[in-house]
Amino acid sequence: QVRLVESGGGLVQAGDSLRLSCVASRRAFSRDAVGWFRQPPGQNREFVAAIRWSGVGATYADSVKGRFTVSRDNASATIYLQMNDLKPEDTAVYFCGEGPGSWGLPSIKSYTYWSQGTQVTVSS
Repeated sequence: QVRLVESGGGLVQAGDSLRLSCVASRRAFSRDAVGWFRQPPGQNREFVAAIRWSGVGATYADSVKGRFTVSRDNASATIYLQMNDLKPEDTAVYFCGEGPGSWGLPSIKSYTYWSQGTQVTVSS
């Protein structure tokens, strides 16, 4: 069992930056995936970015490439999502997930454990 505790959401203006953090109760296998998904109002949860605990394979959704950066700190079992140049369409509840990554990093099926979610609201 892995517990994920997320923090860092908030209300910002377009063009601003935010950093989300997600602390895992334990770091599993280095090949396991840790990722960020988001759920806009009235929509399904969608992939944002992910990486493996080993540090390889950082992957991004096209909508965030060049603006968001995913990283991890193995010593503290923390993953981060640095979000720059935020846009109103980035408004969503953001979740971090952890799992074996067997279905590929962008697939929601790759993740077993999820955080509680944090709201990110970007005003225009």
